[in-house]
Amino acid sequence: MRKLKITELNRVSVQEFKQADKLPLAIVLDDVRSVYNVGSVFRTADAFRVERVALCGITAQPPSAEIHKTALGAEFSVDWTYHAQALDAVRQLKEEGFEVLAVEQVEGSTALQDWRPQPGRKYALVLGNEVKGVQQQVVNACHGCLEIPQYGTKHSLNVSCTASIVMWEFLRQVWPF
Repeated sequence: MRKLKITELNRVSVQEFKQADKLPLAIVLDDVRSVYNVGSVFRTADAFRVERVALCGITAQPPSAEIHKTALGAEFSVDWTYHAQALDAVRQLKEEGFEVLAVEQVEGSTALQDWRPQPGRKYALVLGNEVKGVQQQVVNACHGCLEIPQYGTKHSLNVSCTASIVMWEFLRQVWPF
């Protein structure tokens, strides 16, 4: 086996990315503290051609050298918005016809492996602060919650890892979109 060179990967340009069909998915970051987590979410959102990322509250926004360090330029390709409150982002996405789901450990959550997104529908997934998770008022405003089952000693995953897992699962279930 030989590793492929960057020139052999046939990646699209930022302009081609902007014009391409997108995965009908928005990612909402609710008070994410780490700029590196934000950059990682942008990079994964670019990889899976996610429609947009909503940055909320204390979540850092581009331009940022630290975001760029992990996003590697994905902050230029992926559309993003900023909202002072995650609740405002959730309300706006619901008005735009998105089904909004928090990714959180709650009573009555749906295990990620049991989730079946409906073809042709738009979804938004809310991911929370590295310590406190998604705010309860934001959870209350969502249509439901998804949970990634965990079997170890820790109670949570890193937010950028969680984002990658849920974006991949959504892409896997709806491709081609």
